[in-house]
Amino acid sequence: MTFGACDVADRAALSALLDRVQEDGPPIRTVVHAAGSGRAARLLDTDAEETAAVLRAKSAGARNLHELLDDVDAFVLFSSGAGVWGSSAQGAYAAANAYLDALAEQRRGQGRPATSVAWGAWAGDGMTAAAGEEWWSRQGLRFMAPEAALDALRQAVDRAESTLVVADIDWKTFAPLFTSARSRPLITDIPEARPEPRPEGADQPTQGLVAKLAVLSADERRRALLAEVRAQAAVVLGHPGADAVPVDRPFRELGFDSLSAVKLRNRIVAATGLELPATLVFDHPTSTALAAYLGARLGIDGAPAGSTLLEDLARLESTVATLTAAPLAETVPDARDRAALTTRLRALLERWDQADGEDQAAAREELDDLSDDDLFDFIDAKFGRS
Repeated sequence: MTFGACDVADRAALSALLDRVQEDGPPIRTVVHAAGSGRAARLLDTDAEETAAVLRAKSAGARNLHELLDDVDAFVLFSSGAGVWGSSAQGAYAAANAYLDALAEQRRGQGRPATSVAWGAWAGDGMTAAAGEEWWSRQGLRFMAPEAALDALRQAVDRAESTLVVADIDWKTFAPLFTSARSRPLITDIPEARPEPRPEGADQPTQGLVAKLAVLSADERRRALLAEVRAQAAVVLGHPGADAVPVDRPFRELGFDSLSAVKLRNRIVAATGLELPATLVFDHPTSTALAAYLGARLGIDGAPAGSTLLEDLARLESTVATLTAAPLAETVPDARDRAALTTRLRALLERWDQADGEDQAAAREELDDLSDDDLFDFIDAKFGRS
C-alpha cells in the first residue's frame, strides 16, 4: 500500500503522484473521490472567489481524476444531498456536488464506470458532526451508521449505479419542509413523502374559535385574529409574549426559516381548523397580512377594504428587505435598474400622499359644513349616548 498526498485540484501535482504510485506498484483500478468542503455562506455572500474555493476540491479534483485515470474498474464520487434537494447556506457546495453527479452520468454515457453517491448525514466524526445530530434531525435527516453507509456503497458499485441518494430520511419531517415553498416533483412518487389525508370536514374553523369570534364586533374580530397570529408566532420563535412580534415586520426578518414557517402553519391549522398551504408564512409575510387572510378564509364580515392592499404591501416590504440585506450594488448590480426602482417607488409614495391629501382636504370641508346638531348626532350614532 502506498500513501501519498497532493492537491487533487492541481493537475500537474496529481499527475506526478499517479505516475509515481503506478511505477512503484500495480496499476490503479479503483478511484474513490471523497473530498468535501465545510464552508457555508448565504447566497448573497457567495462571490466568485468563494465559489471557486468550494468548487476547487470537489469539481476540479474530480475532473482531473476523470481525465488522468482512463482505464479503471470503479470510479466512485462522494456527492451530497445538497446537490439533489439543496441546503441552506451551501449554494456553491450544492453546485459542486451536482457537477459530480453530472460527471458520473457523462462517464456512463461514454461506456466508462462511475458511481456518484449523494450522501445524507453520517454518524461519527466528519462534516455533519459540526451541526450536531439534533439540527440534522430537525431537517428530517437521521444519522447513518458508517457500516450501513459503506454496505450501501458496495451494493451501488456492484449494481453499476450511476447516481443515487443514500440517506436515512424522516419523511414526516423532511417532506413538509422540502415542499414548504412549492410543490416538489422530485418526491411526488415516494409514498412515505405524501401528506396524510385530512379527515372530512377538516377545512372548518374549530368551534372554540368560531364561538369566540361570534360574540365580537368586526373590529374586535380582526384584533383577535391578529393577536392570535402574533401569539402563535411568538411561541414558535421562543419569545415570552406576542409583543415580541411586530405586526408589520416580515416573518423572515423575525427569524423564520422553512422549519419554523411550517411549525407556525401547523399551529394556525390547529387553531382555525382550516386547510392551509405550507407556503402560508411566505405568501402572507407579516402578522397583519396573515391575519387579514385568515379573516377572509374564516368568513369574517367587515374585513377592511384595504386588507388586500396591505397584503400586497407586506409582500413588497419582504422583497425590499431581502434586497437590502446586502449592499444594493450586489443584489441589483445594474445602476439603471436601481435608479428605475428608486424613481418608481418614490412616484408611488408621491401619488399616495397626493390622494391622501385631497381626501383629508375634502373631509375638512365636509366637517366645516356640519352644524353643531349634525356633529352631535354623528357622535351619538358612532359611540352611543353616555
